[in-house]
Amino acid sequence: MATVVGREQERRRQQQQLDMEEEEGHGEETLQLNLGDLDLTSEEFILDEVDIHIQANLEDALVQEALKTGVDLRHYSKQVELELQQIENASIKDYIKESKNIASLHTQITACDAVLERMEAMLSSFQSDLSSISCEIQTLQEQSVAMNIRLRNRQAVRGRLSQLVDELVVPNVMISTILETPVTEQGFLEQLHELNNKINAVKEQAFRETMACADVADILEKLKAKAVAKIREFILQKIYSFRKPMTNYQIPQNALLKYRFFYQFLLGHERSVAKEVRDEYLETMSKIYLSYFKSYTTRLMKVQYEEVAEKDDLMGVEDTAKKGFFSKPSLRNRNTIFTLGNRGSVIGGAELEGPILVPHTAQKSDVRYPFESLFRSQHYALLDNSCREYLFLCDFFLVTGGPALDLFNAVMGRTLAMFLKHMDAYVSDCYDSIAVFLCIHIVLRFKAIMAKRNVPAIDKYWDSLLEMLWPRFEHVLELNIQSIQNTDPQKLGFLDTRPHYITRRYAEFSSAIVSINQTFPHGRTLTLLGQLQAEVENFVLRVAAEFSSRKEQLVFLINNYDMMLGVLMERAVEESKEVEGFQQLLNARTQEFIEELLAPGFGGMIAFVKEAEALAERGQLERLRGEEARVTQLVRGFAGTWKAAVEALSQDVMRSFTNFKNGTTIIQGALTQLIQYYHRFHKVMALAPLKALPVRSELINIHHLMVEVKKHKPNF
Repeated sequence: MATVVGREQERRRQQQQLDMEEEEGHGEETLQLNLGDLDLTSEEFILDEVDIHIQANLEDALVQEALKTGVDLRHYSKQVELELQQIENASIKDYIKESKNIASLHTQITACDAVLERMEAMLSSFQSDLSSISCEIQTLQEQSVAMNIRLRNRQAVRGRLSQLVDELVVPNVMISTILETPVTEQGFLEQLHELNNKINAVKEQAFRETMACADVADILEKLKAKAVAKIREFILQKIYSFRKPMTNYQIPQNALLKYRFFYQFLLGHERSVAKEVRDEYLETMSKIYLSYFKSYTTRLMKVQYEEVAEKDDLMGVEDTAKKGFFSKPSLRNRNTIFTLGNRGSVIGGAELEGPILVPHTAQKSDVRYPFESLFRSQHYALLDNSCREYLFLCDFFLVTGGPALDLFNAVMGRTLAMFLKHMDAYVSDCYDSIAVFLCIHIVLRFKAIMAKRNVPAIDKYWDSLLEMLWPRFEHVLELNIQSIQNTDPQKLGFLDTRPHYITRRYAEFSSAIVSINQTFPHGRTLTLLGQLQAEVENFVLRVAAEFSSRKEQLVFLINNYDMMLGVLMERAVEESKEVEGFQQLLNARTQEFIEELLAPGFGGMIAFVKEAEALAERGQLERLRGEEARVTQLVRGFAGTWKAAVEALSQDVMRSFTNFKNGTTIIQGALTQLIQYYHRFHKVMALAPLKALPVRSELINIHHLMVEVKKHKPNF
């Protein structure tokens, strides 16, 4: 019920407020109250609406509670109406009481409306102004873009124009430097670079028909002519300084390399002067190198051994055959012909690239050298100078490849031709095959050094040398082979079983060639060495055939094979073909000699053992029954004489062989073979036909024999 009252009061308050506002609009003279829906006295009051309100109120919880409790609705309705009337009157009074405030509020609202209207007008003006400002900003932006484009265009034009001006303008400092400063000054070189750039720039701009080029062309041409003249004079003076006696031409060469741009400037702007300078240098250096190497070669050959190998210094020619009535004794430092000795050091790392020989120093010290040492010194000087000269030509004259080789040949061509002529004259009469072979390997090593330095300047010269040296080496080797073939053992005079001088020569020579050939193997060399080995083997067999007894033949063969094998193993590779071949020959002949050595003292026993074993193998042991007397004699003979026979055997071996080690090996092999034969003799005596013989008890115990035999082994 209180809720209904509250709602009605709220409606009436709203109606009063509206009425007061209306009074404010018409003036404060007349007070009219319009209660709207709450005015029950109005003619417009509609009963249907009252029914709706009544229905809504009936749904109210309080009304429903009142109905449930039996309250009289008419009485309750009147009471409510009375309360409403009172509230209405109170509300009217409140409205009347606050009428002045409401009027004041209305005035203020009107004033606010006026202010808001002015604000609206102002904002509209601002909006109009902002619209015009936006148009102006867009216009300014377009103008800014256009100005930016014009600025960039001007900057681009300015950059090109400033570059063009910088390229074309000839400063006073350049003119004064080119005209007055010496060419050796750093300032001249710097200004020459600038002048070169300006000349190239003017040429480029003239091609583009730039009018400003005509303003500076004359001054640039004069500066170029002056610079060319000064450079030409400077370079020619340096080249002429090479011609002074005792001049170290490497010093002015290094000075020229500091000013390599001078030639580049000449080549770019005055090719005729560049050609003149280049030709003058080539001619001067060609004469200098030819004179130097010709003089050096002549003086170098004066310190060669006086005695050199001649056409009779062959492997198969006897030493006495070369000596005549006026022959001189061998010099103390005479070069060996068939022995390598320390000559191989010339291709070693220390000496191969060591300092070159100084002839006058060697002459003062009375020192002599083999030809290969002179060859090494001569060609190492050539190699060193060729590398330096080739690199200088490439660096200073700005050439590579074929043009560089052409310039090098112009400088060194006559020197190389002189070298080839000298070598051809010497090699054609040289019979020192080891010297020729060492020269070949010196060339091969020098060629590898130049390839490592990436200097192909004298590759053709090396090839020409090899084409000259290889045939000569093969020819001399074939002469040695032929000399051995032509050697007649019957004309050698007295022969003994010691190693022959021809086999010693062969061993020394073969080991020398094999040891040198290891680094750069050559198939033709190995083939010729194989032919030489075969001829030496045939020669040894031919000489051995001159001895009457087989024992002497074997001693001779073993001594020669052992000597050759020892030399080869000492100086060559142990796995070489020569070592393997002579090792097989030595083993075969040693085994045969042992059989010959045992024959005098133990031949009967050995023969019986071989016969008995053959009969046993064929199953004919019955044939041994009649051999009792022979067996008895063999058993007792061995027991009584074996010690003396072994002693005689040892002495015979030591007298026959010059190599004690080889003799000891043969004695040990013979004693071992003897024990093996006696052991086989024991086995034969144990066979059925001989097993029952009483003489078996007289056989020496095999172990006792081994102990006794060891006492006779020589100790060295």
